[in-house]
Amino acid sequence: MSTKALHAVSAPSMPAGARSFLQVQSLTKRYGADLPPVFENVNFDIEHGEFVCVIGHSGCGKSTILNVLAGLEQPSSGHVLMENREVSGPSLDRGVVFQGHALMPWLTVEANIAFAVRSRHPEWTREQVAAHCARFIEMVGLTGSGRKKPSELSGGMRQRVGIARAFAVEPKMLLLDEPFGALDALTRGVIQDELLKICAATRQTVFMITHDVDEAILLSDKVLLMSNGPRAQVAEVVLNTLPKRRQRETIHHDPQFYRIRNHLVDFLVRRSRQLQAGLGEPRLVSPGIESERHASAGTGDGAGGPDAVAPVQVHA
Repeated sequence: MSTKALHAVSAPSMPAGARSFLQVQSLTKRYGADLPPVFENVNFDIEHGEFVCVIGHSGCGKSTILNVLAGLEQPSSGHVLMENREVSGPSLDRGVVFQGHALMPWLTVEANIAFAVRSRHPEWTREQVAAHCARFIEMVGLTGSGRKKPSELSGGMRQRVGIARAFAVEPKMLLLDEPFGALDALTRGVIQDELLKICAATRQTVFMITHDVDEAILLSDKVLLMSNGPRAQVAEVVLNTLPKRRQRETIHHDPQFYRIRNHLVDFLVRRSRQLQAGLGEPRLVSPGIESERHASAGTGDGAGGPDAVAPVQVHA
């Protein structure tokens, strides 16, 4: 499938009364009655085919939210709905890739992936499983490594196996918890490029945690910015207004890249510490775009001041 099949940069319009693919409603998590919640009243939606990154300081509950989306952890209150069905436990419809590859060291690359495939398709023959595994091994650029064990692979190659395994069960949603955080910059860039190609070809819905601002701009359709914990919330939803076909080699030539980057960095360095609990609904932000629009309309100076924001619609 061509990348043209993916939706436009802005969030896709929804028919009246339509529900988003994933809805997170008033999510709260606390680990003790006498302790403040790690996060509270977290609300956001993800549409089918969107790549969403979440950024925030350590301790704001990013990984806990991902675990709740995966069904690996229960919230203290609130709901997660995927295709209008509440998430109440683990499911093959949601694939997870953690920072550690979590491969079984005694199995080969092919066998690690086959283990997951058989969970999805227990009725398949050995030949069908092998053919399916080979497809995803090739997709992540590991052709010829199927019979190697994890100890024979580099860190980047192991992480590719983890990604191939997650894609091989053909989940409706992929959850990535800093999957490239332990890799060197060169390897990380190569795998990011592979992930972009795969998501463009499969129109995979992705929720990814990252601390890398440039990575979020390269990969995502929108970025969720979380305030500091405890009582963290999704403070802003930042639309990635760069063209959909982004390339690492040229992305920094676009002035809009720096408008988005400056907005994200300013949030992390300054505004995330200033925000307090009780933010209400997250704000929808288009860095640079709104200020230009106001300037052209004669309502602002367009000099890069604070961008106009609008409330995000959250389904009740």
